[in-house]
Amino acid sequence: MNAKSLRHARLAVGGIVTAVVTTLTGVVAAGPAQADLLPYVAWSSYLDGWTDEYIPSSDNDCVAGRDTCLKGTLKELRKIADSTASSCSHDAIFALAYLRMTETYGRSRDIPGFYQDVPFANHQDAVFARYYTDAYYAYKRGDLSKVPQAWRYAFDASKARKVNATGDLMLGMNAHINRDLAFVVAAVGTVAPDGSSRKPDFDKVEEWLYLATAPLMAEFAARLDESMDDSQDPLSLANWSTFQAISGWRENAWRNAERLIMAPDAAARAQVAAQIETSANTIAQTFLLTNSYGLLSTTTTRDNYCATHWMAPAPAAYPYS
Repeated sequence: MNAKSLRHARLAVGGIVTAVVTTLTGVVAAGPAQADLLPYVAWSSYLDGWTDEYIPSSDNDCVAGRDTCLKGTLKELRKIADSTASSCSHDAIFALAYLRMTETYGRSRDIPGFYQDVPFANHQDAVFARYYTDAYYAYKRGDLSKVPQAWRYAFDASKARKVNATGDLMLGMNAHINRDLAFVVAAVGTVAPDGSSRKPDFDKVEEWLYLATAPLMAEFAARLDESMDDSQDPLSLANWSTFQAISGWRENAWRNAERLIMAPDAAARAQVAAQIETSANTIAQTFLLTNSYGLLSTTTTRDNYCATHWMAPAPAAYPYS
């Protein structure tokens, strides 16, 4: 599939994602082998006192939501992004996306008044990142029992080089938003101590998610896969449709978190959790069908491009830079 066809495929994917959301919300060739040899250690395993619960008095900077927590989060995400990019692993697409979005979060929190509760936002950001990094490291060491199925779809596809770059991105976002986010929000809480909802800060994230999409696509094209170039999409329709789907996913995750919290007993909560898992798995299967390279396609062009461009600088500024 050529670059122009892939750009058109991204437009189609946006429509497919939106349809799926509408249906479900009602409730260098040798490089990758080198990456597999890295000593993967989940960062939360060596953070004393880690808990998903927000405790401002905790000695753990991330549990207390101190500003220094973000440095640790970014260090962990940068380690994954750098190792996957340098080896041209197809995991690099989502890893780079996560790093850049978290960096953008860091700049947004430094804007006075952007969030109502910055320490809580810092804590939630770290917990959310842990769900990704723990799944990533568990998969790399072969501990598949600790890898949610939605993440297994994403990591399996990347390892097999089965889907295009758009597919790698969407599979990762699906696992992290449609699967992880509800559990994260339920764990950290939806209500502040004064009884006010934390939803306004949750929604503020979407302001920079949209603004960061175009720079991210440009960096993908510059460093990892030139087919991600959206220069022939001057109205950014693909970016807009993708963002609309993500916005719907995030809203659904919040509602699912409320369902988890309001479940009257363990059995009811388990049922809600199973529905969340099933929904994310169904969406992943859709992306696997719509973004596979096909029997007559190879990833040689993509991989060779990455091998010579992965160190290229980001061509566009990200929000609040």
